[in-house]
Amino acid sequence: MLNLLKSWLKNSLIAILLVTIFLGITTAGWTPSSSAALPSGNAITDGKALLRYALPIDNKPVRQLQASLEDISAQLRANRRWGAISKDISQASRILDKPSQILTSVPEERQPQAEAWITELKSGVGKLQELANSKDKEQILQERTKLLNLVTLLEESMVKQFPFEVPAQYSNLPQLKGRATIELKTNKGDLTFVVDGYSAPVTAGNFVDLVQRGFYNGLEFTRSEESYFLQTGDPAGKDVGFIDPKTGKYRAIPLEVLVEGDKEPTYGITLEEAGRYVDMPVLPFSAFGAVVMARPESEVNGGSSQFFFFLFEPELTPAGRNLLDGRYAVFGYLTEGKEVLDKLKAGDKIESAKVVKGIENLVEPQAA
Repeated sequence: MLNLLKSWLKNSLIAILLVTIFLGITTAGWTPSSSAALPSGNAITDGKALLRYALPIDNKPVRQLQASLEDISAQLRANRRWGAISKDISQASRILDKPSQILTSVPEERQPQAEAWITELKSGVGKLQELANSKDKEQILQERTKLLNLVTLLEESMVKQFPFEVPAQYSNLPQLKGRATIELKTNKGDLTFVVDGYSAPVTAGNFVDLVQRGFYNGLEFTRSEESYFLQTGDPAGKDVGFIDPKTGKYRAIPLEVLVEGDKEPTYGITLEEAGRYVDMPVLPFSAFGAVVMARPESEVNGGSSQFFFFLFEPELTPAGRNLLDGRYAVFGYLTEGKEVLDKLKAGDKIESAKVVKGIENLVEPQAA
């Protein structure tokens, strides 16, 4: 598993850098109109932000609210541009002053809760302005995080139904019709990540099903490359994946990639093989802790139980047109435990894996 990834990132580093630099330079000319939901500029490297943008919703004001709050962090990193920060806060305040434009996308039965979140957001934005006036960087970042968590809840409340039909040929596989939060306890600490069934229902469904079965409990991390990846999911014995006890056969998972602007994922083919060289996945390789399905180098539909955390390193694997995008299926992102993931190496162990939220979104196989 992952021989291709290893050879690209270790043995062909110069070529990768040259190509990604070129692709990065020309990104603006290649970005399709369907990417309008995402903010322009630098690629997003925060997993939580990527998860928010991946939600299947269409409400421009709430996306502008999200972008304004997220931009505050970038401005603080850029020598604390207090004028730009105040501008972001003012824009957020103006959007919240017109709650009806946000509530129009929220189903009626969820609107009372959404209104409460908007009220809380208004109060928080006011507090954020006070903190900006006093130039309290740490408190600003803490309050911003609280507000973005509320934005996440607000955006999640806008999702009305699962956005597409998974092809019938995959009805024999578990599917995740929504999202689930996973808690992984390791010998070096805990990791929490969200898997996204809206973008990868078959890949995420398979993973959640295996977590529920206790498949990952006690497994070791078998491969690691600093600044590249950390892999696990290989069971003891000769098998390299999950053998379904009902069929006695290896459960094979197809490569599944949802591209920005598409209504449903592409299955069984890499984007390169499909001739979609400039198209970007909704879940890209641009965040530390991206959760990815591993597979044999020569078999796009050969994934099963092995997965890896992508250890994003901006100088070696630049965000935006990363050469791995569309070759492997990202199906989630780390949300808590970055410092733990940084410490884990091959030989470390998963003590337990548990679904702590979203198990109701798991759909059992409909056919043998």
